[in-house]
Amino acid sequence: MKPEIASAAGVECERCGKSAALCGCDAIVPFDNRIQVLILQHPQEQDRALGTAGLTVRHFRNAILKVGLSWPSLAKILDRPADPHRWAVLYLGSAKAAALAPDREVVMLNRKGEPERNQDELLRDIEGIVLLDGNWSQAKALWWRNAWMLKCRRVILGPSRPSRYGHLRREPRPDGLSTIEAAAMLVSRLENRPEIEAALTASFEKMLASHRTP
Repeated sequence: MKPEIASAAGVECERCGKSAALCGCDAIVPFDNRIQVLILQHPQEQDRALGTAGLTVRHFRNAILKVGLSWPSLAKILDRPADPHRWAVLYLGSAKAAALAPDREVVMLNRKGEPERNQDELLRDIEGIVLLDGNWSQAKALWWRNAWMLKCRRVILGPSRPSRYGHLRREPRPDGLSTIEAAAMLVSRLENRPEIEAALTASFEKMLASHRTP
């Protein structure tokens, strides 16, 4: 499945949506990923300079980027039958992985915000992940406008370091990550392929370096 990139007026690259100075698409070799990546982007989040949603899907053959506020179901988005219980949403709750399960980088929660039992078994059953692309309030709006997400599994991350955005774009929480960092961490852990995180991290760092260069 080829990535879907929402087009926008005035962008120079139709694949990642960035200017020529920030685009690194030509150097990207997409991964054949088993875990499908679905990024739902708030319409007001289309940050051409520092946004990472478009860059993220460029790295995966099995990835979709949708821009909007609400969709009736997961199946409608994917245009195929889908079991939301086998999909995981990167959860926006206040729970922190380091406090709940300090020995795990990816933690699946139940609806009470507690770690599920049989973490490894449940994570192995995941066939896709949903990432909400936007600032904190925009991501929460996407969460509340899409009731079908309540049927999905919930995961949180325990990154070993803060987001590489640094001072360029502050995250609301110390464990907050950019979309590309979250996707890199989730897919690489679920598929046990560290090369995925390495490649996405390198692309992100290259983009940030290009942005910082006058």
